[in-house]
Amino acid sequence: MSTFKHLLKPHTRDIGAFAVRRVLPSALAQTVGPFIFFDHFGPVELPPQAGMDVRPHPHIGLATVSYLFEGEIEHRDSLGSVQTIRPGDVNWMTAGEGIVHSERTPAALRADGSRLHGVQTWVVLPKDLEGIAPAFAHHPAATLPQLTFPGVCVSVIAGTAFGARSPVEVFSPTLYAALNLDAGASLMIPPEHEERGLYLIEGEAEIEGEPLTLHHLAVLTPGSTVTLRARTGARLMLVGGAPADGRRFIEWNFVASARELIEAAKARWEADAFPHVPGETERIPLPRKEQAADGS
Repeated sequence: MSTFKHLLKPHTRDIGAFAVRRVLPSALAQTVGPFIFFDHFGPVELPPQAGMDVRPHPHIGLATVSYLFEGEIEHRDSLGSVQTIRPGDVNWMTAGEGIVHSERTPAALRADGSRLHGVQTWVVLPKDLEGIAPAFAHHPAATLPQLTFPGVCVSVIAGTAFGARSPVEVFSPTLYAALNLDAGASLMIPPEHEERGLYLIEGEAEIEGEPLTLHHLAVLTPGSTVTLRARTGARLMLVGGAPADGRRFIEWNFVASARELIEAAKARWEADAFPHVPGETERIPLPRKEQAADGS
């Protein structure tokens, strides 16, 4: 019997300055734990005088979680937050009833060019919290639990993992950790969360002798302890948690438990009724329906 319940392959999405690999949502699994969206971008070289410029755009019904391995991104939102995220930090933005934000390469990095590599995920909010007030929190890398085992380093990004708890506030049982393994090292993955997935960022690794596929999300069969072993130096993301409380509608940057909430958010954006990001004058227009099926 395979240790994998599903193996989710990436689909490439162009976001302007570069392409991203998207493994969630998938036809096989809309969510893994509360995670409904998983984008892996880079590593990419941003040339001098250029950079990433994701213009202001809205969200509802979710929290965005940004995590970098290389580079920097400046986050600005309609609450007035201005925050540069650096490798190992966590930016957690709760959209709730509605928020607008932009993501750009900081001005200081544009002159000489820079590298960018990271992951952005979306976490669904429980149905009874979909309409909460928006919020933003930044957690520097030094504030996150850092666990060490022989040949293994684990950073607990959000929720709980291996007996440690991240300071990041979550809204349902959540598993989110960055794993770095030396060649030949192994790590036991316990069944402390009902749903678990491993995404291989780089290197070669296997679960119970079954190879992981680079840039694919291996959703593990629930209920058993499994052994992750690195064939070479490897970097992975471990995601999961309790299952989402029901299926979600997702269109463009909106996630909701009811289609009516999506349509209302689209109308608000079309009418320029969302709050603005201070200092920003641009905005991404609402895309055509065929462009908006699974996020920007």
